[in-house]
Amino acid sequence: MPGLVDALMIVAVVVLVAVRQFRPGRIDTQRRLWLLPAVLAVIALREPHMVDAHHPAASVALLVTELITGLGIGAGWAWTTRIWVEPNGAVWSRSTKASGVVWVVGIGLRVGLFALGAALGIHQDSSALLLALAATLLVRSGMLARRAQSLHPAAVPGTAYGDRMPPPAWKERV
Repeated sequence: MPGLVDALMIVAVVVLVAVRQFRPGRIDTQRRLWLLPAVLAVIALREPHMVDAHHPAASVALLVTELITGLGIGAGWAWTTRIWVEPNGAVWSRSTKASGVVWVVGIGLRVGLFALGAALGIHQDSSALLLALAATLLVRSGMLARRAQSLHPAAVPGTAYGDRMPPPAWKERV
């Protein structure tokens, strides 16, 4: 039963996060960005059978690969998210089509890792996926907060991170 509960929780978190990220949302750099990833990590680490006792080395390698994949997906997702500053100084974000591609590629990689583990006979628990999802969300939130802080809301309202700026003015030669 805990496996079913974990699977339902993973699906619920992924759907909730995906739906929220493809709508414009305000980035609040002061909020607790680590809270949801911490909750997911605690739930994942409470499982005693995260590593297969019969294939410990291969199981740990698969877990580390899953975590690295999660970190990469979080970074890719953060870099493909558009952020902008409103005239009132609020920083907003919205995932783009490229973010959707990052999600699809990430899901494909995770399915591939699961298939590899199944082919090697490694018992896999949903806790590894929960831990990787926590890493993904933590990296994405942290990178977005960092990008939001790099924008100076008072300097150029209405511009978005990555928008093309006019070329610099040329100096006349003397």
